[in-house]
Amino acid sequence: MLTTLNTSYTDTSAADLAWALGREPLPALATLDLELSGAKLQLRLLGASHQVLLEEERGTCSETVACIPGSSTPLPLGVAKRVGDWEYEFAARVEVLAPGQFAARAQELLALVAERPNGLVGVFPGSPHAFTALLVHSHEGQMHWRTWHAYPQDGQLVATRTRVGVRVPASALSPSGI
Repeated sequence: MLTTLNTSYTDTSAADLAWALGREPLPALATLDLELSGAKLQLRLLGASHQVLLEEERGTCSETVACIPGSSTPLPLGVAKRVGDWEYEFAARVEVLAPGQFAARAQELLALVAERPNGLVGVFPGSPHAFTALLVHSHEGQMHWRTWHAYPQDGQLVATRTRVGVRVPASALSPSGI
């Protein structure tokens, strides 16, 4: 789903993004509610950022990547944590692209995500290449999502990927159950 966000684009940057796990829902400019493999997900576009809320019978998980005033947790390159019965993995990278490369990559990502029923893209007014995009899918009982945060004024594209899956008990790993 492609939407134009009803807010002005501000000069934030990749360096302003912070990561948080377990935050309450923040005010959203656009949302997409999904059900995949028995799990409920809500993809949320915030100002220059995103939030994913996951709920299923085993519990809930909330991931936020946003410009959070006063946050002391910068955007990490990678995180692996246990969240209740789940294993949570997160990775982020910042690409710096020349203006022509940035525009081409932005158009490619906008088309990729906007065409998918499990995707949400918010474009900021004033720049066709200023956007936040989320794309989610499930595979073998795990949820996977990717996000992109575009900062055309700096030629920066922040890409994240997340995997949330059921933690396999140690007894299930060995054939004898020991």
